[in-house]
Parts: sequence; C-alpha cells; structure tokens
Amino acid sequence: MASAWGFTIDVGLPGHVARHVLSATDEAVVRKITENTTAPGVWLKAPTPPDLFASWLGPGWSLAGGPGFLMTAPSHPARAEAPPAIAEGYRLDSWTRAGLTRALVRSVDGAFAARGQVVVTGSAYVVDQVETDPAHQRRGLGRLLMHALVEAAAGQGATTGVLVATPEGRALYETVGWRVLAPLTGAVRS
Repeated sequence: MASAWGFTIDVGLPGHVARHVLSATDEAVVRKITENTTAPGVWLKAPTPPDLFASWLGPGWSLAGGPGFLMTAPSHPARAEAPPAIAEGYRLDSWTRAGLTRALVRSVDGAFAARGQVVVTGSAYVVDQVETDPAHQRRGLGRLLMHALVEAAAGQGATTGVLVATPEGRALYETVGWRVLAPLTGAVRS
C-alpha cells in the first residue's frame, strides 16, 4: 500500500509480519511509526544512516537486517529482452489473489527452488520476497522470476517498480535493469 511517505508491505512471515519503507529521510515519520506500532515483527526501513536512524526509534525497536538498498525500475526493464528460458528440470507457476501475484519455481521432483511476489498499487509495483534456494542458484531462476513478476505487474498497468534489496539481491536486480535510489537502514519491533 502506498502512502505519502513510502510503502507498507504485508509480508506475513513469522518474525516479519509487515514492512514500512520510507522513500525519504523523515524523523517525524520514523518517530510516529515506531511510537505507534507495538506489534512484534514489524520492520521499518529508511534511507537514513544507522546512527541517526537508531536515535529516532521508539521503545522496543532496534536496528536489524544489515545494509539494504531501495531500488527502482522504470519502464518495465524485463520487457526489453525476451523471456529467459527456464532451466531444464524446473517449472514456474504463478497465481494472483487479491492483487498479489506470487511466482514459484520448483524442481521436477517438486522441491522448492525459488520464489517471489509482486503487488501493484496505482502505477507502481512492489517486488518482494525474491529468494532462490542456495542449492538451485546460478541457474537463471532469479532472472526468470524477475521477468515473470515484472510481466505480471505490467499486465495490471503498472509502469514503475520498487523493491528493497540485500547486497546479494542487488547484483541480480542490476543485471535486469534496476538501479539503486538510496541505501537503506532497517529496524524491527521486538
């Protein structure tokens, strides 16, 4: 969900229930979110240096997650190239429910290999939870997922992508046309 200060993403994982991502450094917004959020497992990420960010956090919040990057991809970067071929021995499935598209790659024996999801909000789309199991890395599955997610967003009319990347994920996203807008610092409510 988009707001004046950034995005809120319903993550739905144990220890990571939701994530607020600020698009700009804003002490008042950080203080308001961290003072009014008491549920554990809520994350907040902002383009703010760690020491400064830590000084703005309310009780029960602490820095977490290591370095991150706010990234964007205007004009459907994956559409500039043909869809990547799926590696032999894998299958890609995707489905959409309530505006959220999930993509899942499994090996032919049904084992988890990779996943990701995307949600469209207005003209923007947010890519989240892109993950490739270490045993299945370096087979083009991340690139395949990103293409599928961007295509799903484009099919819903979205034109500009946003995501939060780890240092490892950043390398993949840059190869498919995304660029860093700002470094991010993360915090979590315990």
